[in-house]
Amino acid sequence: MENKRGSFTGSLGFVLAAAGSAVGLGNLWRFPYLAAKNGGGIFLLVYIILALTFGFALMTTEIALGRKTQRSPIGAFQTADKRFTWLGYLILIVPVIIFPYYCVIGGWVTKYAFTYISGNGAAAMDPTGGFFYQAIGLSDTFQAEPLMWFLLFMVATAVFVYLGVDKGIEKCSKVLMPLLLILVLFIAGYSLTLKNPTNGVTAIDGLKIYLIPNFEGMTFTRFLHVVLDAMGQLFYSMSLAMGIMITYGSYTPKKSSLVQSVNHIELFDTGIALLAGVIMVPVVYCFLGSDGLAQAGPSLMFVALPQVFSAMGWFGDVIGALFFILVIFAAITSSISLLEAISSMIMDRFNISRKVATTIVLVVSLIIGVITCLGYNLLLVEVDLPNGAKGQQILDILDWFSNNFIMPIVAFFTCIAAGWFIGTKYICDEVSLNGEKFSRKKLYEIMVKYVSPVLLLIIFLNGFGVFG
Repeated sequence: MENKRGSFTGSLGFVLAAAGSAVGLGNLWRFPYLAAKNGGGIFLLVYIILALTFGFALMTTEIALGRKTQRSPIGAFQTADKRFTWLGYLILIVPVIIFPYYCVIGGWVTKYAFTYISGNGAAAMDPTGGFFYQAIGLSDTFQAEPLMWFLLFMVATAVFVYLGVDKGIEKCSKVLMPLLLILVLFIAGYSLTLKNPTNGVTAIDGLKIYLIPNFEGMTFTRFLHVVLDAMGQLFYSMSLAMGIMITYGSYTPKKSSLVQSVNHIELFDTGIALLAGVIMVPVVYCFLGSDGLAQAGPSLMFVALPQVFSAMGWFGDVIGALFFILVIFAAITSSISLLEAISSMIMDRFNISRKVATTIVLVVSLIIGVITCLGYNLLLVEVDLPNGAKGQQILDILDWFSNNFIMPIVAFFTCIAAGWFIGTKYICDEVSLNGEKFSRKKLYEIMVKYVSPVLLLIIFLNGFGVFG
């Protein structure tokens, strides 16, 4: 059977699809929390510097490798250097692990969006987290509702992947990404006008905490943790080491400018992350103070923010609905890229059709996703992770294993392969294919050969709690 892989129609489709992959849940809840936790403007400055150096080097490598070989990760490394074919198979494991639990979280977001759209936003405003625990199915008995939302989100993702690269993924990205940007700008602008009627604290006060560097108590050890958090966030946020950028690069027309594409993806991803912080940090600080900002991860989005929306009065339901629709847009574009990366590798490896490959992936993902959902009730476990996190469930275990163990290894050996075996000339020639000037060529060579491997080793060790 002939395997027709498909391709993007042009640079715009590729950039929006790749940016859609990069802009996900990590941008909208983890980035704002880390910024508030790590000295505001200090974190932002470190993050931007790393995005323009570390993130740029890894993204350029993956996209160029994909377009050069016109293959997804397994075929790409086999074509570029057979000695690294094994790395393509290792990459395959990453989205296989992430996609199911990402759909589980996508299901939580969908439930919140439906709750606000239906005018029942007050139900989500539970400072004890009761509504959130209900959404994830935390109980000592079987809970069916989380499975329903998980399946709904996964099916929605599958529809776009079944439709193919240009008719599904590209068209979806061209609609959702502009809408996402409009929503982010609108909600961010509105959030800055808010004021707490009880104590007079304004959102602008929270914006200062977010943007102005806080050097109080800034020791070398604390600054090291700022850098570590920024590196970890950037690594995950830009969809690196997941096979996505190699896959999307393989769909990119040769006439497209890789230099401009990488610049636009960096700008879009970093810009959305910064704006997400403008939404989250000022409003949470305005209504809940520093205690609200101290809530990490899911608690910030699913527990603290609903309290803020409730404090806004009737208009809070409108903003809440718009916000969670925004989150769905971000989540679905990232979810699509994960499913596409797996399906593309299966298609290339076994030369089967898109529909057959996607169906196989969905069956496997369904099993893992159901187990993940049940990990909050029937299969409830409490495991201490190597990074020091206590009492973690199945989803947290999968997240740690993929993000802190496999992905740094994949990225490390990608840099070693590109820098020392395949050769940076192989990548740079593809970037400059159309006679385009690769202005950051020297920076790229230094980063991919020397600096990035060291940073990735640090990220790997940090996942095991080496730096406290």
